[in-house]
Amino acid sequence: MQRYDLVIIGSGPGGYVAAIRAAQLGLSVALVERYPSLGGTCLNVGCIPSKTLLDSSELYYEAQKHFSEHGIFIENLSLSWEKMLARKSQVVKQTVGGVEYLMKKNKIEVFHGHGRFISANEIAVEGGPTLYGKYIIIATGSKPASLPHISIDKKRIITSTEALSLNELPRRLAIIGGGVIGVEMASIFGRLGTEITIIEYLDRLLPGMDADAGEEARRILTADYGAKILLGHSAQSAEVREERVYLTAAPRAGGSTINIETDYVLVAVGRRPYTDGLELEKASLAVDERGRIPVNSQLQTAVPHIYAIGDVIQGPMLAHKASEDGIFVAEQLAGRKPHLDYLQVPSVVYIWPEIAGVGYTEEMLRQEGRPYRTGKFPYRASGRARAAHETRGFVKVIADAKTDLLLGMHIVGPRAADLIAIGVAGLAYGASAEDIFRLPLAHPTFSEALKEAALAASEGGPLHL
Repeated sequence: MQRYDLVIIGSGPGGYVAAIRAAQLGLSVALVERYPSLGGTCLNVGCIPSKTLLDSSELYYEAQKHFSEHGIFIENLSLSWEKMLARKSQVVKQTVGGVEYLMKKNKIEVFHGHGRFISANEIAVEGGPTLYGKYIIIATGSKPASLPHISIDKKRIITSTEALSLNELPRRLAIIGGGVIGVEMASIFGRLGTEITIIEYLDRLLPGMDADAGEEARRILTADYGAKILLGHSAQSAEVREERVYLTAAPRAGGSTINIETDYVLVAVGRRPYTDGLELEKASLAVDERGRIPVNSQLQTAVPHIYAIGDVIQGPMLAHKASEDGIFVAEQLAGRKPHLDYLQVPSVVYIWPEIAGVGYTEEMLRQEGRPYRTGKFPYRASGRARAAHETRGFVKVIADAKTDLLLGMHIVGPRAADLIAIGVAGLAYGASAEDIFRLPLAHPTFSEALKEAALAASEGGPLHL
């Protein structure tokens, strides 16, 4: 038996980051990964490959639709889906290779094979040794969720994993689910000419994010790519016949069934915690009704020396949230006193223009009955946005009505994924809306819209509108 201060099961952004931070702080660390490559869902079949294809597809779409407005004309523009996939694979390979390098650099021992508990301190690795950990972190992530009445065959009825590696560019694609994954997949394929239909059970896209942002996403998908979006509908059945899928959907409130013929159906109804085969019971652990491992505020499970992080516990299923969880646990084990606040974790949708939000939404504050003010500034009023031909979208700042304390920031616009960092910092350090306005941001930049929205929230009106 090999003994370590810390054994981590799962090498996604939660597990491998926890391993690095723990090793930096002097712990001996073993990392168990059931698949041949490190990085988990995010690096291999999620964040990295999807963003690679989002960037590639956006370049093609811009060349096709908007370059001429800049005086740039391209004759005989063509598309190679195979080349896009090859580039995606290369980016994934390089990124995974980088994680492997970091494991060696930080002297973290990696064991490939399925890990399972044989006691509260012992992990058996399939095809490998038994590992003893003074502390253990469960970081096994999540898998795509499914619907009980629709069978995923991974050929015509697929998840995002298969969608990112299809051997052909679909002519038609129906997407069940209008959350982040569904919207991003619609953007990738819609830009490349695929006919898109989205079936969303709720009355808006991107539930959980700012409602105005969800409405802006609907406008983008319909205006740019001609997507057909069925809000308030549920998918009833999907049948594969030859090389077609016949999908039925019905209005949630009742009404006539809609029949959809398509080449592929992408099931994007969220993700579920993945703890299959861990044999948690041998460590005296169990999951809750949603398949999550219960933890306390220190991310300890019912067995105090066993921690769980990322998608297997409560909180947003985001790669960077898992990384923060991992750092939080590693630093505790090394005797430090870190803090963690999920309200400061941003959410991003990587369509174009990008969508990002952090902190409270208006809906959350209304539910709490907390008085608030909002300031909103449209990018059409930004000089930098006009110069870049990026005038769609807005910045919304939400502040406490009495104290002016920053409560939330929501952006639809160019580079929103990067700009939201100002909102994260503002929340983390207790800034007011006025504090955001006082930042001396460069001109002309997209970031100036944040100052304008903050002034509107603090004093009722922006400068340039």
